Amino acid sequence: MLRRIALICLIAFTLNGCSTIKGWFGGGSKNAASEPAELKKMANAIAVKRLWSAGVGKGEEKLWLRQKPALIGNKVIVVDDNGRVRALDAMSGKTLWESKALEMKSGGSRLLFWRKNSTETGLTSSAGVGAGLIIVGGRNGEVIALDAETGSKKWNTKITSEVISTPLVADDRIIVRGGDGRVFGFDIADGARKWVFDRALPSLSVRGNGSPVLGTGVVYVGYEDGSVVMLRIADGLQGWEQAVADPDGRTELDRAADVDGEIQVGGDAVFATSFHGQSMALSLANGRPVWTRDIGSYGGLAMNDTLVIVSDKQGVVHGLSRTDGSGLWKQEGLQRRMLTTPVIQGNYAVVGDLEGYLHWMKLDNGELVARVRVQNAFLRGTPVISSEGVLYALTTEGELAAYKLEQ
Repeated sequence: MLRRIALICLIAFTLNGCSTIKGWFGGGSKNAASEPAELKKMANAIAVKRLWSAGVGKGEEKLWLRQKPALIGNKVIVVDDNGRVRALDAMSGKTLWESKALEMKSGGSRLLFWRKNSTETGLTSSAGVGAGLIIVGGRNGEVIALDAETGSKKWNTKITSEVISTPLVADDRIIVRGGDGRVFGFDIADGARKWVFDRALPSLSVRGNGSPVLGTGVVYVGYEDGSVVMLRIADGLQGWEQAVADPDGRTELDRAADVDGEIQVGGDAVFATSFHGQSMALSLANGRPVWTRDIGSYGGLAMNDTLVIVSDKQGVVHGLSRTDGSGLWKQEGLQRRMLTTPVIQGNYAVVGDLEGYLHWMKLDNGELVARVRVQNAFLRGTPVISSEGVLYALTTEGELAAYKLEQ
């Protein structure tokens, strides 16, 4: 496990500037070519209104969990590594309830690494929501279901390893992917285990796990060896498997090929991107490639009816044709800023960065048109967009903010 987690440090050699982020690993080279791109002064061309902001705990700090908010009904749900789950009113930011979902042991570590045999506890996944439930996962394999209205505990169970990826509420199952590669299907009513899918992992990988994504009667899971696997919700049986990237190279770092970010499902294809440097559209029917591009990311993809948006490992944001993967535009002004997975808000793509800024780009040409700062702290988790078009972003220091575009 330590070897897998340790790759987050080694990424510094492939993500130019990772070792120089101020306040992250402490100092580093002053070489301008490896520093995060300097932001140019700009007047926002579109009106971005902050509806509210609220402190929701210490945040994940340096744990690299990429925790993000979740939306259910009129609530925004956030998870704290100290064992708390909070529900806030989506329009006002007022706390509706707070639940101590997990009792802490040994105080809870705030470090990037921890020993495999540690007795420390903590909530490490983002919240999965659906069917009136909130599902959260912990460092020691805890899986806990809470009532979305009250925060009261409905049931709890345990898997064989830590839970970093977001649990998925799918039909009558709760799907949970563990850090050891196993995927579990639990009964939604009482948490009884119905099936488990087991898969070996490479010895070294990026810090993170791909979260299960819902299809029609199936789920799709990205793996550390660069593959996407389709599983049946009912029994966990594998339908198909396809490599988005083939791990190759002289060192384990060179061979890192994780599919860790958000997979998108739409029309007749699944869209995924790999740390190894490839993005791909896969046929829903059999997993065969529809198109592929030599653009990869440690994050995931955003998608609408015509576009796929991906920010690559160097921080270049690409707009690709959803039909054939052809490049329509790219935005190079945010290089080495450790961007989040993009999201789409109205007619704009949005990414967060290492200094707590959110950046809006036109979908038709990638032009940067607005920037706001949530907090002087890392944005790692993917922002989320409500059905009303409100964007919610959470920093690693526990600041949650809501933004709406004004016409």
